[in-house]
Formats: sequence, C-alpha cells, structure tokens
Amino acid sequence: MQSRSLSRELALLMLGQVSDRADAAPKAGQEPAGAPAELPLQALLQQALTSLSQHVREALDRSAADLQTAQQQLLDSELQEQGADQLPRVRQHLHEGLGAAEQALNRLSASLELPRLLLLADQEEVRRGALARARAVLADRPAIDQRLDAVMEGWRLGRLPRIDRDILRLAVVDLDSFGTPAAVACNEAVELANRYSDEQGRRMINGVLRRFTTTERSRA
Repeated sequence: MQSRSLSRELALLMLGQVSDRADAAPKAGQEPAGAPAELPLQALLQQALTSLSQHVREALDRSAADLQTAQQQLLDSELQEQGADQLPRVRQHLHEGLGAAEQALNRLSASLELPRLLLLADQEEVRRGALARARAVLADRPAIDQRLDAVMEGWRLGRLPRIDRDILRLAVVDLDSFGTPAAVACNEAVELANRYSDEQGRRMINGVLRRFTTTERSRA
C-alpha cells in the first residue's frame, strides 16, 4: 500500500478523536479546535495507531466468530433427519454455513493486510502525511463542509455518520492540497468506506464525490 493511502487512513482515525461540533470548529487564522499545536496532533497520531491495532484484533475476532457460525450451521445440516421433506431445511443450513464461511474468509483476507499497515505506519513519511492531512481538514473544516453540503442533493452532510463525513473531508483536502487526481481520491475514499463504513456509506461517499469533482471541474 502506498504511503499516501496509509497516511489518509491514520488521518481518518485522528479526526475521529476531535470534536465535530460546529461551535468547536476554528475560525480563519486560528488553530484547529482540539489540536492547537504540533504536540496534540502527535498525541492524536499515537492514539490513531492504537486504534488501528484494536481494529486488527476486532477483525480477527469477527473472523473467528464467523467461522464458528459456519461450523455450527454445517453441523446442523449433517444432524438434520434425512428425508425429502427435510431437504429444504438441510439446504438452508448449508446455505447459511457457506455464507458465514465466505464472510469469515473475506474478513481474514482484509485482516492479513492490517499487520503490514501497522509496520508501515512507523515510517516518517507516513506520519508526516497523516499529520498534514488531519491539520488541513481541521484548519478549514467549515468551508469544506459547506462545499460538500452544496452537492448533497436533498441530504445534509451533518446527517451522515461521523466516519463518512471525515472520509469525504479527507478526499476534499487530497484534491485541494495534495494534488491527488480526482479518480484516485474517489477510489481511495471508497476503499476507506469499505474498511470503516458500510454499504450505504460507501454508495453515498462515491456519489457525493462524483458530484463534487464534476462541480469543481465545471468551475475551473
């Protein structure tokens, strides 16, 4: 994984530790609320690394639980009384067991990448990128939110889950301040949603960013 992607992920975890209230947002020229200097941002970064470690453990625990469910469902299908009238129930147990096994394998596949992320997160380039992205969002959050609200189409940014709002904010600063191509910024935002949000959040983030980048191009 590129250092930029991991920097963005760490920045996302950092932002989640800072107040998202409108009255906590900094005014122009002021330091970001909750992170007035380099030291607090460094502390947020360390907490983000701790959160990433916890995410690894939770992902592995969920995988283990999924495998246990799959095993039980498959066992239930074996113990089910035989007979034509029982075939639908046997099929149901098999279907549920295979579904749980597939989910467990998917979780494990994603989890295998996380320990490598933790090792890469110690690189100075990654840390600098995470600090710079978090600082950029916190310094200009009201204006970023206003621009995102303008393309929400009947929805409001404030109604989205916090994690989805921060993914969108990071995508905006990537486009504005870090020279990330629009297609890359959108794709990597969706990847963050795949890891930290849900299917609805992923679709919402993808749609909002497509409208945002289209609007920005038309103004250029």
